[in-house]
Amino acid sequence: MPASTPLPPGAGPRAIWQTGAEGRCLLLQGAWTREAGVSGVSVAAPEDGPASDGMPLTVDGGALDAWDAFGAAVLWTLLQRVQPPGRPLRWRSMPAGLQAVLALAQRPPATERVSATGEALPSDAAPSRRLAGREALRTLAFFGEVLMALGHWLRRPGDPRRMPRDELVRQLDLAGPLSIPIVSLTCALVGLMLAYMGGAQLDRMGAQGYIADVVAVGMVRELAGLMTGIILAGRLGAAYAAQLASMQAGEEVDALRALGLDPMALLVLPRLLALVIMAPLLIAYAAAVGILAGLPAASAVYGVSPGEYLARAVDSLTVTHVVVGLLKGTLYAALIALAGCREGLHAQRNAEAVGRATTRAVVKALVWIVAAACGTTVLVQSLGF
Repeated sequence: MPASTPLPPGAGPRAIWQTGAEGRCLLLQGAWTREAGVSGVSVAAPEDGPASDGMPLTVDGGALDAWDAFGAAVLWTLLQRVQPPGRPLRWRSMPAGLQAVLALAQRPPATERVSATGEALPSDAAPSRRLAGREALRTLAFFGEVLMALGHWLRRPGDPRRMPRDELVRQLDLAGPLSIPIVSLTCALVGLMLAYMGGAQLDRMGAQGYIADVVAVGMVRELAGLMTGIILAGRLGAAYAAQLASMQAGEEVDALRALGLDPMALLVLPRLLALVIMAPLLIAYAAAVGILAGLPAASAVYGVSPGEYLARAVDSLTVTHVVVGLLKGTLYAALIALAGCREGLHAQRNAEAVGRATTRAVVKALVWIVAAACGTTVLVQSLGF
């Protein structure tokens, strides 16, 4: 193609094709700025069709009069349309700042790294680790704030600014009586399943009479607290996160701070104390439901009389079993409240963040419950209880 005619200074932006010994070249002319109307620039396809010689596409900016960030964005959009797939770009006589911006946009993603186990690590593994560290520190800070609010309330329990009693009563109702139906159904099914599974194994040895021992100890010591915790995580942990995240998005939490009130005392403590207070009662009820649910299976399938089943269930339980089960279940309840409130108060200020905080609260509560169950079981067994 013939060389283009130079434009007078301040002329509008243009982009024309040229061909030479170094391959195809896109010549930029005029002022590539918003004021000069750079948004109306378009680049037609070359008249000789797409090049197939594998040579790089050259962008010549020697005739540019001026450019701004908007012009750079328009230029990059045009280059994406005319650049053949896999064809590298080469710059000629480009302003230093414009070439740096385009080179930054052209930079390819970092190559994936491989871990010691052969798994691919994303290029942002280091930022992810830093983010995980900040999240852990934020969680520890949240725990500290909760402990400080709890200490202030214990020193002055009658101060309504520390924790309103009507809110505590409302949370007790939500955590206790309204949770009984789902706790009853779930723990009854678990107790029935445990009786069937335990009876199938004990029946091989002719030890059907020990079904009550397996069901009673299993429900009281482990399963009642664990199942109740899982139910409360889905029912109340998610609700706590959604409620507080909605308040965070609506700037209600900021309004409390502006009024000189402590959100930890007004929002977190009632939910935490309600779950901690109601957890032992719910767990005791769940354990009783699970033990009684195992009675039909032991009696109808394995021939254990109801009287014998109930007597052996009572005899197999000790104070240690009851205390361990109640303490572990109460710990699970506290972790559920902390996970829900933590995610709710640290959510971002939009509708999507509310759903994300709810999901994270349930997942985090379940992970904390399982980790606490494993840790406490190993500790209690190591101590001989």
